[in-house]
Amino acid sequence: MNLDFTEEQQMLRAAARNFLTTEVPKKKVRELEESEKGHDPELWRRITDLGWIGLIIPEEYGGAGADFMTLLVLFEEIGRNIFPSPLFSTEVLGALPILRYGSDKQKQEILPRIAHGEVITAFALIEPAGTYEPSSIAARAECKNSSYTINGTKLFVNDAMVADYFLVVARTAEKPEPQAGITLFLVNAKNPGIKVEVMPTIALDKQCEVIFSDVRVSQTDTLGEEGQGWKIVEGVLEQAAVLKCAESVGAMEAVVDMATNYAKERVQYGKPIAAFQVIQHYLANMSARTLTAKGMTYRTAWMVQEGLPCTLQVSAAKAWVNEAYKFVTERAVQIHGAIGMTRDHDVGLYYRRAKAADVIFGDADFHYERIAQQLWPSIKPRSSG
Repeated sequence: MNLDFTEEQQMLRAAARNFLTTEVPKKKVRELEESEKGHDPELWRRITDLGWIGLIIPEEYGGAGADFMTLLVLFEEIGRNIFPSPLFSTEVLGALPILRYGSDKQKQEILPRIAHGEVITAFALIEPAGTYEPSSIAARAECKNSSYTINGTKLFVNDAMVADYFLVVARTAEKPEPQAGITLFLVNAKNPGIKVEVMPTIALDKQCEVIFSDVRVSQTDTLGEEGQGWKIVEGVLEQAAVLKCAESVGAMEAVVDMATNYAKERVQYGKPIAAFQVIQHYLANMSARTLTAKGMTYRTAWMVQEGLPCTLQVSAAKAWVNEAYKFVTERAVQIHGAIGMTRDHDVGLYYRRAKAADVIFGDADFHYERIAQQLWPSIKPRSSG
């Protein structure tokens, strides 16, 4: 296993860091968080020109054909600067499953448009039950006369208000096993019967409620085989969890740097607060957790790229990174004092993002239970989480 960056990955990391530092300062981040769309179409055009949106898409569909580790490098830099955009929703939760499970027609129609920045996608999975378990899927898709009618409510759908297509998880048949009878659909956001409303969240990250009322789709709009959708969902969640870990690691590194620099500059009782042992221990623990999180994330991403079984490793990484990200930002706020809790200070932006990252794609408890199920398969999954 070689985790060293290639020359191309080093160039991507340097270019991404330079672009985000220059073009997306924290003032811009705050503006985007408070804007109606949650992203800047001009920045979307520019990152399209940089090849970010089509990074993982093969060249035959207009992309760069990069591998999963290269995508991880990009999202680590995006996390370092907490850049608000629909890139994760479109490339990770849209392009990757379409690339792997879509029909030739779907790939030819959608992937080039994604690579060229013409299409934004959103992944509609979570329902009012609030879990990542198949038993929580209550949205129904009934088949009649070679078409489906979708009814149901989805929550926490990132970037739904700007999406051109939804990947919708719905139940097409009732089976004894909850994971059976679930199908994915590629739904045009302009279809009648779709209502989108942005939900207020601590991170201002544009998560939405999406209500599907008698939404008609054709049989050709299914992604993968009918009734086999939960296998696709599991694959999407594993890849997304690892890349969300990469985002969090980038953010943690930025926060450690921020807190370290502040501790060296802030003077109390005649000396920098970095001279006090308690602050030194805070910074040491923050750094140790960040380094551990990075190592776990990179090793797991390599396993994903190589197609190795890694459900346990994904859950171990996500559980650790969830807790580590919260720890690092909480300690950073303490080091900064009261100013760290204000919206005017950058560390507060990361603190709020850590709270949001804790639950997306499964909180620590959810992943601890998945680890237990891998170690002891007879353990039944909990009904909520």
